[in-house]
Amino acid sequence: MQHELDMRNNYKRPAKYYPVFDLDRCSRCGLCATACTWGEISLKVERVEKGKPVCVPFANKSSCGACHYCEKQCPEEAITIVEGPSTVTHRYWEGDIRNLYRQVDPGHPGHVLLISTGADSEAICYFDHLMFDACQVTNPPIDPLREPMELKTFLGRREYSNGPVSAGPVSAGPPKNGRPLSPVLEIDTPILFSAMSFGSINLRVQVAEGRAAGILGTFWNAGEGGLHKSLHKFRDRTIVQVASGRFGVSPGFFEHCSAVEIKIGQGAKPGIGGHLPGEKVTEQISETRMIPMGSDALSPAPHHDIYSIEDLRQLIYAIKEATRYEKPVSVKVSAVHNIAAIVSGIARAGADIIAIDGFRGGTGAAPRRIRQSMGIPIELAISAADRRLREEHIRHQVSLVAAGGIRNSADVLKAICLGANAVYVGTAVLISLGCGLCQRCYASKCSYGITTNRADLVQRIDIDVATESLVSLVTAWSEEIKELMGGMGINTIGSLVGNRERLRGLHLTRQELDVLGIKQAGE
Repeated sequence: MQHELDMRNNYKRPAKYYPVFDLDRCSRCGLCATACTWGEISLKVERVEKGKPVCVPFANKSSCGACHYCEKQCPEEAITIVEGPSTVTHRYWEGDIRNLYRQVDPGHPGHVLLISTGADSEAICYFDHLMFDACQVTNPPIDPLREPMELKTFLGRREYSNGPVSAGPVSAGPPKNGRPLSPVLEIDTPILFSAMSFGSINLRVQVAEGRAAGILGTFWNAGEGGLHKSLHKFRDRTIVQVASGRFGVSPGFFEHCSAVEIKIGQGAKPGIGGHLPGEKVTEQISETRMIPMGSDALSPAPHHDIYSIEDLRQLIYAIKEATRYEKPVSVKVSAVHNIAAIVSGIARAGADIIAIDGFRGGTGAAPRRIRQSMGIPIELAISAADRRLREEHIRHQVSLVAAGGIRNSADVLKAICLGANAVYVGTAVLISLGCGLCQRCYASKCSYGITTNRADLVQRIDIDVATESLVSLVTAWSEEIKELMGGMGINTIGSLVGNRERLRGLHLTRQELDVLGIKQAGE
């Protein structure tokens, strides 16, 4: 065969990841090819036995994203995902040459590069430079196995009449009978499940979140895609969102939740809206979002009725009127450079809770350059916001929820010490369901069945197993938080909110220490 040189071949990219098969261990069951939803694994006939072909797996080296699903599902443990060798000789361009080739490839010319989850840039992670201040002699530590530790948290305005707070996940009502003036959410642990909409994840995952929230005594957020009718039974543990697209929003919508969150921004893509492609809008998603089946679900960058704090105040109080002042209203914003002033304005606009999402916050889809280059770390944002509210003597008027890059129980407690009342976790939820972080949620081919609504893939989510995994995650983190609190000699989580004296910084500049409001280790 005669081959010719072709300039279009200039844009070929060597496989970044691909599976390697140990054929000595392989049982030739073919399960790996079934497991892979990306077309990376093919089966080739090796021989014929008793008239039936025996096939071996073969890597196409074309579309592996290192999700590791095939590796985990292989019964013989005969698969290893490896990273292809890099042959880029210019270190400055090493990280971008592949992406540049993708944008000029004649097969897909001039397109915006999409990516999922949170930013994975080499920007500093401040959580890793913060250390807790432990107790020793004069202020002895507390043994959480022998003494009670209180993780219960209330989210909302701290305005109470005389008397105890009424029991229940949501307390609300006029200032009588010892009830709070403003509605609050009562959570047994300072960990909430972050907003992930029906469409970005499938319904089975949301059911598992609702179940787990009920068992744990916390709340889950349904995201901006409305609330499917099968989830109404979780109303006592559900937070719903009102986003710029207003998907699924109706008077009845507010009857099936405990709190309402106005989504202004998202940490992974501050300043832009959202887009659920029409091919992902199934009949159920269409009904839930109240849009035509197969049509693109577009969330504009701004709310077209909000261009000032005064406009935001109108929407906050419109929702409070619609919910008869019985449910707290939260506002979610991205962590940006002037976040302290923004949070101050939102608090004065009447919000009960403010959620701040750092630039490492996850997403189903975002332009790569937006995700990697906009916003600021949640550590700096939550500290700046908490300090501003305290300086203006309005910290009691609002609760702060930190989100974006919370990886473990220590991150949770560090965020609280920096000023958060509680945290949202999203990516950790996906990982607890098995997610391998291939960062391609937008493609709707998730091998784990988490971020897809394809009928053949959603069945891969076992609701009972998923619920158990989420309960195990939060339970384990809560126990670790108690251990950390005990080491600091503190037995109530409320005593750590904004308690920066319990933190010290390592390898940070004086300016960074000042923004975080903490001291250098050793001081």
